[in-house]
Amino acid sequence: MQAIEIREYGAPEVLQLTERPDPVPGAGEVLIRVAAAGVNRPDVFQRTGNYPVPPGASDLPGLEVAGVVVGGDLGHADNRFGLKAGDRVCALVQGGGYAQLCTAPLAQVLPAPQGLSDIEAAALPETFFTVWSNVFDRGYLGQGPRGKDETLLIQGGSSGIGTTAIQIAKALGFKVFVTAGTDDKCKACEDLGADRAINYKTQDFVAEVAALTGGKGVDVILDMVAGPYLARELKCIADDGRIVIIALLGGAKAEIPLGDILRRRITVTGSTLRPRPASFKGKIAAALHEQVWPLLAAGKIKPVIHQVFPAAQAADAHRLMESSEHIGKIVLTW
Repeated sequence: MQAIEIREYGAPEVLQLTERPDPVPGAGEVLIRVAAAGVNRPDVFQRTGNYPVPPGASDLPGLEVAGVVVGGDLGHADNRFGLKAGDRVCALVQGGGYAQLCTAPLAQVLPAPQGLSDIEAAALPETFFTVWSNVFDRGYLGQGPRGKDETLLIQGGSSGIGTTAIQIAKALGFKVFVTAGTDDKCKACEDLGADRAINYKTQDFVAEVAALTGGKGVDVILDMVAGPYLARELKCIADDGRIVIIALLGGAKAEIPLGDILRRRITVTGSTLRPRPASFKGKIAAALHEQVWPLLAAGKIKPVIHQVFPAAQAADAHRLMESSEHIGKIVLTW
């Protein structure tokens, strides 16, 4: 099969088209002929040597794919959706997505939502699994003291994760505020349903959130920045609020007033999805299939695709990702 490999750690041009042996699915795994693969920030970090591959995972980049089931251990108990050869699917994978063939744990494979193309389906797994597990499972949006009246602030609303979080939270009835770095990105977020988009380069998001919430603050913050942002977020999180950190784009260290956390019962938490076992991800897959896949099939939610590249142009896709000029997802096709 053809694949895109990281010849050495470095700039985007280290991504090279190569030939690799076809992967062989193991117990509880399925083999997928890949039509499209999503590009995500962790792929960039892996390419630069800042995101080590978990033990046993493919050294090829790529954490989400869409395509057709070729074969595998389809009689396994993890095949909860009754998948068979020829079915269109999308999957969250441990790596190896930048290839014509990819194995995936059956627990992490979902039927492609009705009406979505392979390109759209490939843009789902990484962001949808991440948003659901962090906003709803870890951030408990809607399960705090204010119930369905809780509000969400998304740092980086125009990213793939941001555009996904906006749509899911709004479809489920929550008020959503976001930050973004340009007026065009802010408009795109509001077009997706965000109640207010704040240009963090020209506005103080702490002051804006205070004005929007009558000084009470938001209930959940989805934070991809961290670093110095964390201290500022403590100023605009509500009592009993939850701050969920999923990336460290602003830095891995922060100085915060711990007394505020104790006095106001604030939870600061975070997670990374890739190291979690397939059994954990399978529970997320089941929740998504039950609660979000019908919204996709009905057209109430739709992945935002910024640009599609042939797989051989993966380096260009990474350059675009690093520029942060995109709104939504970047996808590779074979």
